[in-house]
Amino acid sequence: MTITDRFLRYAASDTQSDEHARSMPSTPGQMRFAESLKEELKALGLHDVSLDENGYVMATLPANTSRTDVPVIGFIAHMDTSPDMSGRDVKPRIVAYAGGDIVLNESLGVVLSPDVFPELNHYVGQELIVTDGTTLLGADDKAGVAAIVSAMEYLLAHPEVEHGTVRIAFTPDEEIGRGADRFDVARFGCFGAYTVDGGEIGELEYENFNAAQAIVTLRGRNIHPGSAKGRMINASLVAMQLNEMLPPAERPETTEGREGFFHLTEMTGSVEEAQLTYIIRDHDRALFEKKKETLREAVRRINETYPECCTLDMRDQYYNMREVIDRRPELIQWARQAMKAAGVTPIERPIRGGTDGARLSFMGLPCPNLFAGGMNFHGRYEYLPVPSLQKSMETIIHLCHIITK
Repeated sequence: MTITDRFLRYAASDTQSDEHARSMPSTPGQMRFAESLKEELKALGLHDVSLDENGYVMATLPANTSRTDVPVIGFIAHMDTSPDMSGRDVKPRIVAYAGGDIVLNESLGVVLSPDVFPELNHYVGQELIVTDGTTLLGADDKAGVAAIVSAMEYLLAHPEVEHGTVRIAFTPDEEIGRGADRFDVARFGCFGAYTVDGGEIGELEYENFNAAQAIVTLRGRNIHPGSAKGRMINASLVAMQLNEMLPPAERPETTEGREGFFHLTEMTGSVEEAQLTYIIRDHDRALFEKKKETLREAVRRINETYPECCTLDMRDQYYNMREVIDRRPELIQWARQAMKAAGVTPIERPIRGGTDGARLSFMGLPCPNLFAGGMNFHGRYEYLPVPSLQKSMETIIHLCHIITK
């Protein structure tokens, strides 16, 4: 089976996760997909194939080298797709891209255009897998799953390629922040691993945001507006005051690179009660802590004006994995060598987000992120250049070999 055929087959499975569900995996489609992966891995001839009750699939490619000092390395991808857009009845198709617009859905007027997505111009002359304009594609991260499985299939079929023991794992619910919740690092048993969950060809990521979520609840005093003077406290208006206390230059729409932000993701409100939900991000741990203190100070100031009006529930979500990966620099050196061996130029830049690898790194499994090739994740304009997917697989194969040296 070609890697393209494998991805197309995977894309047809509905594995959208659900942030409102309490189960793990959060949707039955993920478990069905996990079961099919388990059977596929067994059929390929991998060892120790397992699927646990939480939806984690693991397997082993035994070493074929006589060397005893080769570290066990792992590769990880997630099976779920984003709740941001439907992953049901995905109908991918392959287009030979000659430039210009790609009409995804004529009846709905959905067009993938380089005027909006100029990166398309990098892929003129290549085959692209695109959506029909009504769903996402699922390259995040079924492209990573396909690349890992295809690399294992290749290594099994080519015993002349020397490699150590390789462990692979496929996780549920990454898109809703739970992918590492029940990952058994000790059982996985690796020196280090790579999540294959990046986008553009060449991406090598080992630095991400420190992250926190904050929920601010404001309680007002609702008085009939005809007699409200001096007595009413409008919780929604107080919420607006609090938001204005945060630096306007530190928002997602005004920042880039390593610059952090406060992002108001949701707000609800009435006179009686209002709630603001923020995510707080910064690559620098000291600046991250300063941002959290800025929000705490805003809450204190509100409570000075409106006593006991405002409460803050803030929790850290994950930290910058570079703190851990800097202790295992060979993981990055190997990845650079593998990409170059595959004819790929590494693109090293900080992730303006997070991955399972960030949490896994702090759980004891240093875990940089490699490209899988997809573009425009989480929406109808998602596409996957076939050569990028192929190079993801080749990078994994070279990595397995380079580590034996």
